[in-house]
Amino acid sequence: MENNSLKHLAIIMDGNGRYAKNMGKPRFVGHQLGMENVENITLACDELGIKVLTLYAFSTENWARPKEEVAFLMNLPVKFFNKFMPTLMKNNVRVKIMGFLDQLPEKTYQVVQDAMEQTRNNTGLVLNFAFNYGSRKEIVAATQAIAQKVADHELQVSDIDEELLSRNMLTGDLGDLSDPDLLIRTSGEERLSNFLLWQLAYTEFAFTDKLWPEFTKEDLTKIVQDFQKRHRRFGGLDK
Repeated sequence: MENNSLKHLAIIMDGNGRYAKNMGKPRFVGHQLGMENVENITLACDELGIKVLTLYAFSTENWARPKEEVAFLMNLPVKFFNKFMPTLMKNNVRVKIMGFLDQLPEKTYQVVQDAMEQTRNNTGLVLNFAFNYGSRKEIVAATQAIAQKVADHELQVSDIDEELLSRNMLTGDLGDLSDPDLLIRTSGEERLSNFLLWQLAYTEFAFTDKLWPEFTKEDLTKIVQDFQKRHRRFGGLDK
């Protein structure tokens, strides 16, 4: 069914710390293994014909974690793109980073800008990292941008509709692909954690007890197959 084609998949990559704890290792080991799994799942999504993969990598609330852990997480994009950029280029993957990037450390900011620039002409899967991202902050920023245009007489209040708000979200440049068809959260937790609150209005959800570093291509394929059996009505009725 056309309404069950999976074009945009979003994943809350949860459970890195618990995975490390189960191994008797420090949390950063889990984050390292989680980073390596991003490549596996990205390539699996590409094989499945998914157009956009949005990964929740670092939230605006994650700054509250211990300083050493935050510093490690801020260095992960540097490691990731240094290691996997040749694979991303070979597979025609375009990198997008959405979030409040001006608040990142200089080295992290530079590497994510370079990754977007290096891949901007690629026409395959869009690998969209939500990094220093928070959905409520995103909605506030979109509202402020629209309010400013009203104040500057560029817009009328009556011009404000759902489409305008969607265009002003950080996913707005994805056009028709801005809203995920399916959200997966690993680790057994069943909450959204301030992720894509606007965009998930009619998204299907799937929760798995697998921790992110152990989430496999086979796990992904099974969830996608289950999704394709669902009947999405988007608030309407069956004909």
